[in-house]
Amino acid sequence: MHVHLIGVAGTGMGALAGLLKAQGHRVTGSDLAFHPPMGPALRAWGIELMEGWKPEHVASRPDLVVVGNVCRKDNPEARAAIDGGLRYASFPQVMEEVFLAPEGGVARPGFVVAGTHGKTTTTSLLAFLLREAGLNPGLLVGGIPKDFSVSHRLGGAGAPFVIEGDEYDSAFFEKTPKFWRYRPSRVILTSCEHDHVDIYPDEASYLAAFEGLIDRIPDDGLLVAWAGDRNVRALARRARCEVRFYGIHGDDCGDVSPIWYAAPAKAGGGIQPFDLYGGGTFLGRVTSPLPGMHNVRNALAAIALASEGGGADVATVMNAVSRFGGVKRRQELLGVIGGVFVYEDFAHHPTAVFETLRALRSFHPEGRLLAAFEPRSATASRRLHQDAYVDAFASADLAVLAPVGRPEIAADEKLDTDAIATELRARDTDALAASSLDEVVRKLTTDARPGDAIVLMSNGAFGGIYDRVLADLVR
Repeated sequence: MHVHLIGVAGTGMGALAGLLKAQGHRVTGSDLAFHPPMGPALRAWGIELMEGWKPEHVASRPDLVVVGNVCRKDNPEARAAIDGGLRYASFPQVMEEVFLAPEGGVARPGFVVAGTHGKTTTTSLLAFLLREAGLNPGLLVGGIPKDFSVSHRLGGAGAPFVIEGDEYDSAFFEKTPKFWRYRPSRVILTSCEHDHVDIYPDEASYLAAFEGLIDRIPDDGLLVAWAGDRNVRALARRARCEVRFYGIHGDDCGDVSPIWYAAPAKAGGGIQPFDLYGGGTFLGRVTSPLPGMHNVRNALAAIALASEGGGADVATVMNAVSRFGGVKRRQELLGVIGGVFVYEDFAHHPTAVFETLRALRSFHPEGRLLAAFEPRSATASRRLHQDAYVDAFASADLAVLAPVGRPEIAADEKLDTDAIATELRARDTDALAASSLDEVVRKLTTDARPGDAIVLMSNGAFGGIYDRVLADLVR
């Protein structure tokens, strides 16, 4: 079968292209650009790439056209496919019907990792733990896990299929959350904090997406939920299935006593240890290579679902955590130049920025932490979390805010980076609202000293400054 994907360079669509190719189909795809890491990955997987949105891209009349949610209803390529009578579908519809529906009477149970924060890392870690336990899982994740080198994996027939559960809508003709179509049998809910303001105008509409996910878990399913989030606790009460709460020492868990519990120890040497408890019983010490308390929670959730939902041996998955290689663009160390550590991270919501910086501070307690942030997502570019961004940089010694990445947003709605920098300086944190990416690079590389750590945070390409920062530090 010939499958063509419009918007193929998105993280989810790219992973779907890889899955379809691995299944033996001819796969073509179009997009406006093919930036790393997805662009080079698609080429390596053998996907035939076409630049731009052009009707001629579907002139060969592929058997199926997958329309990504990047496409608006007037997208010329999507219109040519739909108006030309070609079979078309959304990305999650293909996932449901091709990869999760029963195959020869045997379904791949959907192990869905959902939540505002931590989805990519937790999904990748869960799949890794299940693989290490010999369960041969499938995988679809919005990133490149270093242990798999790809963002997709077919897995075995009837084996768990681990999916990053995106709450964003499916397509312009299917305005429902992607994760509603993932046949959720086992679910992790990491957090629930209002996001994606372009499609969820208020918290109630955002929560409704997760309510729909919970309602789709069958009676014999399992929900692993973070007890430290009041919204998660409330959502979990809707579940018809078994619920296993998890939490770490210091979490405000309300009226819930977590079954799965972690007591973090002091980080050192690039390792974050924690003591693991299950049902009040001490199970042993876990050594995680992932920095920060949020990653202790991510590891705890993955261990809980791998063992209770996947039937993996607890000791096996505990030991496997230490071998996890992480995910590209998630606290990824790009290099150490002249004694300066340079990291890249996908953080864009203020909570993610806060946790990322706090985590890297724990790994680099001696040097200074220099943070650069590009507001690019629909939520980050607006004033919804204006005050929260000030608090998000609490662990940084220097905060450099790049120009807002969505110039089309009206001035009275746009994030005010000057105001954030002014408030940070009032709190004795060095801060700059940069007027250009050149100024961002110049400030970071001029101020950095041996022993410092630089972290570059964006959910976009950040104008390609990563190589520029590394190169300028050499001079």
